Amino acid sequence: MTIQDFIDCNKHFCYIFLVYYKRYVEDKIKTALATSGVVVVKGPKFCGKTTTSRIFASSSYVLDTKAKINLTQANPAAILEGRKPRLIDEWQNVPDLWNVARGYIDNCEDKFGQLIFTGSTTPEDKESIYHSGAGRIVSIEMKTMSLYESEESKGTVSLSDLFSGICNVFETNEDYSIRDTAFFICRGGWPLSVLAGRERALKITANYISTLFQFENSENGKYRNLKKNTLVTMLKSYARNISTEARRQVLINDISAHEGRNIDPDTFDKYREALKDLFIISDIDAWNPNFRSKTTIVSSSTLHFIDTSVAANALHVSPADLMNDPETFGLFFEDFAVKELSIYADYLNGEIRHYRDANGLECDAVIHLEDGRYGLVEIKLGGEKLVKYGESRLLLLSEKIRKENKPEPAFMMVLTATGPAYKTEHGVYVIPVNLLKA
Repeated sequence: MTIQDFIDCNKHFCYIFLVYYKRYVEDKIKTALATSGVVVVKGPKFCGKTTTSRIFASSSYVLDTKAKINLTQANPAAILEGRKPRLIDEWQNVPDLWNVARGYIDNCEDKFGQLIFTGSTTPEDKESIYHSGAGRIVSIEMKTMSLYESEESKGTVSLSDLFSGICNVFETNEDYSIRDTAFFICRGGWPLSVLAGRERALKITANYISTLFQFENSENGKYRNLKKNTLVTMLKSYARNISTEARRQVLINDISAHEGRNIDPDTFDKYREALKDLFIISDIDAWNPNFRSKTTIVSSSTLHFIDTSVAANALHVSPADLMNDPETFGLFFEDFAVKELSIYADYLNGEIRHYRDANGLECDAVIHLEDGRYGLVEIKLGGEKLVKYGESRLLLLSEKIRKENKPEPAFMMVLTATGPAYKTEHGVYVIPVNLLKA
């Protein structure tokens, strides 16, 4: 029995003396290896890229020291030799490997499943990548763990079932409280934090996040020669505007005020691009259903994080702080819920968008699948008043869609931070985040 066979038969297993939890991204990696020569698994530091990729690798090489980087730069083709699939970890430290891998695959008799590249940053010198890798290289983005992957969601409600219209659920969910959600937001989905238990998890997450801007193997200890203090300031500004459509100028003004100097738009764009390429921020774009009416669809992106714990730690927000500040809790929960939904949607080959028009009608998340089906989701902390408000907004948008003779949503859902799961008399699902899975 291979390691992969064992994983397929077990929810988790012992791997390198740690409990390993099965990840949704495994199926994508498996498919990519069967259909392309190189699979690039990218995502934030500490999200489990290397550990998961090792399941599929027969040999590996880690570019984690300057000596190894220098050796590889001198002869990059040499480290590609080894039992296949071969894993090259932190490949972005030698960006030319992308080009070398293309030629390597061209000369291979077997064109599939040769190499796995993992990395937590986009190469500093993007110009060193001269081609798209089309037909040879497939990129897969990995996020931190969802509650279902960490076995902290019961998985009573399947997103797939909601799309199929076969979901019929009622659960009191009495053994889960909003304090649990506050904790999960601040802890995040970092594998070692999940494994550590609650008494140590928050500290481990804080330790992780404190190293986000440490780049030991760069020439000057910096990323793209950017100032660490300004990166931190921008991160905090994003956190203060989490789950909003704050315009670029709003963020520039905020950063300038905290930096004590004027930040010009070009500088802002460089730092924002860096946060994206470090897999720290993850904005979601607007959904445009192409209404015939004259209603203007707002096209601004919503500001989000790869993991909400990054925002919480940037602003030193604790679970207790969230419990004492419902408004902040609501914004942080929306970010957390979008991350959860994005993992489940990605497994179903879907994506997350948001909707808002000039009349103020909005929807926090639109889950859109490749086959055209979509679901509308309002994200609320919970409680009868908030749930009813979320339901009313969903029904208004659904009616607008119906009047435009557009395809109707496969489902409508109010996703909550706590409370029971049920279906309202108007056909809207009310689902707490700890019951959801793909």
